[in-house]
Amino acid sequence: ERWHQTLKNRILLENYFLPGDLEAQIEAFVTHYNHRRYHESLDNLTPADVYFGRGETVLMERERIKRQTIQTRRLQHQMQAA
Repeated sequence: ERWHQTLKNRILLENYFLPGDLEAQIEAFVTHYNHRRYHESLDNLTPADVYFGRGETVLMERERIKRQTIQTRRLQHQMQAA
C-alpha cells in the first residue's frame, strides 16, 4: 500500500504526453525505491540490500563507522580539554 501511494504522489500526478516518458519515470522510481531509498522497516536498508543478502554487511559497516566516529570525537574532546 505504501509503495503505491508513493508512486502515485511522485509519478502519476504529473502529466506525460508520451507513453515512453511515463515508462521511463516509473522505471526510475522503481530503481530508486529498490536501490537508493532506505526503509525504516528494513533497519534502514534498501530492499536490494536485504534481497541480495548484503544487509548484515551494511549494518556491521555502519556500526564500525559509528564506533570509529565516537572514538575520534572522544580524542578530540580530550585534546581540547587538555
